[in-house]
Amino acid sequence: MKNYLLTTAALGAALFTSQAAMARDTIEIVGSSTVYPFATVVAERYGRGSGGATPKIEATGSGGGLKLFCSGVGASFPDITNSSRRIKASEFALCQSNGVSDIIEVQIGFDGIVIANAKGKPALDISRRDLFLALAKQVPSDSGALIDNPYTRWSQINPALPDAAIEVLGPPPTSGTRDAFAELALEGGCKSFPAIAAMKKSDKQAYKTVCHTVREDGVYIEAGENDNLIVQKLEANPSALGIFGFSFLDQNADKVQGSSIEGVEPTFDSIADKSYPVSRPLYFYVKKAHVGVVPGIEGFLAEFTSEKAWGDEGYLAEKGMIPLPRADRFALAAAVASLTAMTGEEPLK
Repeated sequence: MKNYLLTTAALGAALFTSQAAMARDTIEIVGSSTVYPFATVVAERYGRGSGGATPKIEATGSGGGLKLFCSGVGASFPDITNSSRRIKASEFALCQSNGVSDIIEVQIGFDGIVIANAKGKPALDISRRDLFLALAKQVPSDSGALIDNPYTRWSQINPALPDAAIEVLGPPPTSGTRDAFAELALEGGCKSFPAIAAMKKSDKQAYKTVCHTVREDGVYIEAGENDNLIVQKLEANPSALGIFGFSFLDQNADKVQGSSIEGVEPTFDSIADKSYPVSRPLYFYVKKAHVGVVPGIEGFLAEFTSEKAWGDEGYLAEKGMIPLPRADRFALAAAVASLTAMTGEEPLK
C-alpha cells in the first residue's frame, strides 16, 4: 500500500509539473477564516517585496480548506491551506490516499477564542461549564440523566449571569474555530460533570458526542465563516454573544468586548502564557509537490517565517496574532526552509 501511494504521489507530481507550468503562476491558498487576515497581510507584503503575483487567498473554513487541499496534486488544487486547528488523522489519511504524500506543517502562533458582546453592555465572566450548559444539545438533568437542553436564559444556568435570553452567534461546523471551541470550551465544561467524564473511559465516542454536539433549536446561530459579520451582528443586537478569534476582538475593540473565562480576560499576554482557558495554535499546510512548480511558494514561506512577520515585534503581532516562543520560531523556520515534511508519526487525533 505504501509503495502504491508513493507511486501515485510521484505520478501526480510529474503530471503537475507539466500541467501547472502552463496552468497558473499564482499561489492559491484556502482555509481558515481566523488565519485569513494574517495570511493576507503576509501575501501582500510578499507580493510588494518580490514583484511577483500576490497569492490568492480564499476563506473556506479549516475543514473545507483541508478537504480541498487533500483532494489531489495538480494545478486545479490549492498549494496551501490555513487552519485554526491541527490537521486530523482522517484528513492526513485522505491526503495520502489522493497522492498528497509530502505535507509541510507550519504552526504560526496562537490565538484565543473569544466570547464577546457589544460595547456598552456589561462585560461577562463566564465559565466553560456555563457555556456547555448553554450550548450543548444534551445536558444532565437534576437526576443526572441526559436530556435535551431546556435552558433559554443565562440566569437559569447561573444566577450570577444576566436574566437574558441565550443567543449566541458562532461559526459553522466547517470552521476550525468551531472545532476548537467544542474541544476547549464545551468539553472543558462537559467533563466537569463526573458521570459524563466517566464516559470517556467506557464509551469515548458517546462522550465526544455529548460534549461536542451543539444544540440546533435556534439558540446557537451559525453566522458563516466571516467573523467580521458576527461583529456587525453584535453591534445590531447588543443582547447577543459572539464566538470568534482574539484577533477580531483586537481589531474591533471599539465595537465589542471579550468576556472573561473563569476570571481570566482574553488578552495578548493571557493567551501567550496560556492562562486564558480557551486558546489554540494556528497552522498552515503546504503541498511539497507544488514547491518549485508554482512560482513563489518558497519566497512566501520565507516571508511568513521571518522575524519581521511572526516575531515578537513583527507585523502579525500587530494584527493580533500571539507569537510562538523565540526558540520554537527559529526551529520551525529552519524546518520550513529545508521543506521538512510530516512523517505520519505525529500524534494526530
